[in-house]
Amino acid sequence: MRALALALALTTPLAASAAGETVDAGPYVPSPQSVVSDMLKLADVGPRDFVVDLGSGDGRIVRTAALVFGASGFGVEIKDELVRQANADAQREGIGARVKFVNADLFKTDISQATVLTMYLLPDTVNLLRDKLLAELRPGTRVLSHDYPLSGWIPEKYVQMDLEDKVKISGVTTTLIYLYVVPAQVGGRWAASTPGGPMTLSLKQQITRVSGSARLDGKEVPLEDVKLRGTRISFRVAGSEFSGRVEGAAMHGEGGAWRAQRAK
Repeated sequence: MRALALALALTTPLAASAAGETVDAGPYVPSPQSVVSDMLKLADVGPRDFVVDLGSGDGRIVRTAALVFGASGFGVEIKDELVRQANADAQREGIGARVKFVNADLFKTDISQATVLTMYLLPDTVNLLRDKLLAELRPGTRVLSHDYPLSGWIPEKYVQMDLEDKVKISGVTTTLIYLYVVPAQVGGRWAASTPGGPMTLSLKQQITRVSGSARLDGKEVPLEDVKLRGTRISFRVAGSEFSGRVEGAAMHGEGGAWRAQRAK
């Protein structure tokens, strides 16, 4: 878990020297424990979750997820001494079998196992991770970002609070928590079978934003109120409402009322 200045194992131009060396981007400062608990509560973390923390410091997010919420997970941290401390604390607390901490480059670490991903990183770093999050995380994975939003993503939830503990970290009491849900990839054409007959869906997607149209009886009709949350999609067209779930190249309506297949 990071404060405004973060110690990261970066090999991107943002944090690399002219010689191409890995650069420590700043000192480690622990975040208030109350923020840790609030973040995990906001994402409804539970025993079935696997939590990955990027820039894990002393491991308090993953350890709290295991101790309080029953989850498993791992943390990625650049500082050897913090990795050793976090692993030793996890063993002492009896959760060493469920959590671990590694010294690694967060941009190169496989995060695909996560059901919840947390980060308290500098804003530039948060947005450098956008493509990695979309490429590696499964649709429906919850992403928690402390203080800094993901550009272009619409948060599912947003919480602002005031904490005196933050003054020594950032100089202000304001604390922001953003909760995102990784969206399924739905952009493109879909051939749908509905109770009213066949229709072709044409969807345009910008991360979490989706718009589009349907071709019905030879006419192009705009979709209304399109919503995508993880693998769940809903929209209205020509007075009818549709809701269902995206599963790879297929969509299935609630109760089997309709279905769609991605067109090749």
